[in-house]
Amino acid sequence: MKRLLLVLFCLSAAVGSRSQELANFARSAPVVSPEIGETTVTFRISAPQAKLVRLYGSWMASGNSSVNMVRDSLGVWSVSVQRPAPEIYTYNFIVDGLTVNDANNIFTQRDGNRYMSVLLVPGELTENYFEANQRGNLSRVWYDSPTIGLKRRMFVYTPYGYDTSGKDYPVLYLLHGAGGDEDAWSTMGRARQILDNLIEKGLAVPMICVMPNGNPGQQAAQTLMLEQKTFDRNDPNNVNLYVRSLVNDIIPYIESHYRAIPDRSARALSGLSMGGGHTTAASIAFPGTFDYILPLSAGMGGDAATIDPQLQKVKAAGYKLYWLACGTDDFAFPNNQNLDAALTRNGMEHTFFITGGGHTWANWRIYLNTFARLLFK
Repeated sequence: MKRLLLVLFCLSAAVGSRSQELANFARSAPVVSPEIGETTVTFRISAPQAKLVRLYGSWMASGNSSVNMVRDSLGVWSVSVQRPAPEIYTYNFIVDGLTVNDANNIFTQRDGNRYMSVLLVPGELTENYFEANQRGNLSRVWYDSPTIGLKRRMFVYTPYGYDTSGKDYPVLYLLHGAGGDEDAWSTMGRARQILDNLIEKGLAVPMICVMPNGNPGQQAAQTLMLEQKTFDRNDPNNVNLYVRSLVNDIIPYIESHYRAIPDRSARALSGLSMGGGHTTAASIAFPGTFDYILPLSAGMGGDAATIDPQLQKVKAAGYKLYWLACGTDDFAFPNNQNLDAALTRNGMEHTFFITGGGHTWANWRIYLNTFARLLFK
């Protein structure tokens, strides 16, 4: 009898232990988020103590839009939404009023001081935003800037095959906007992936791409926590300080440390917003330095008496391609129309690439994916 009771006790303990193991396994099973389906995307977050969890995504109608999530018995909240159109989006959860990123999604991007979870929806528009089979290298490079008086950092992309080809390459100097830094075009712009894909497909000429830090007081992105230098913008000596450092410090460094073709025909300059302003300023201050001039979402203000003499310098020096782009909902669109009219008025051949949308990376990625095919041909 005692032996029978002992056997029953052991069986009961084993069953209980197994049940506990299964329960523990259920609790520790990985939470998949986001999960992209054919027509929906499901988001999940484990928050057993939360009272209310909502999802906000940049694809939603406005910054005030969000959807409630539903809690299961294990404390995992989830919601399925209609799959957005192909694009790169950011999103976050709002847990009892606190905004948090998706801990289960390793794909994040930094925009200045903000880190955000990313949703990359596949499709024709985004096909060049994914990794190519033939991938170039992206290096973080420190260089001396005598013009600014700092050792500074820039990102330099070299195309697939650069290390073994022995060839010399043209260079695209790609500038970020206000609030960004040398990491912006790589992180949010997907510059390496776009160039890798275009080059692999034979749609773009293999090129070096240089992405500097456009904030002259910064040695590098603020994430490095390096001391910043302050410049008086009213001091005439600081006019076009960064533009001068670009031409006098960065270009010589690239052409002496990389197999870069040291000729205007092999130099392109493009930038978005603030970087677009730097692009037009550099083309005017140093006419004949770049054969490819591509300001994005910037344009120029002022009347003919102000603009025309500046553009005449660019016209006299010559160029191969002048390509500007902007979205119709962009606050910079009037200035782009103004520049377009000025270029036409001055008899300067150019392209005005107009899209919908506003002052966003969704547009700037499209612009890079478009104009990179036109360079150095």
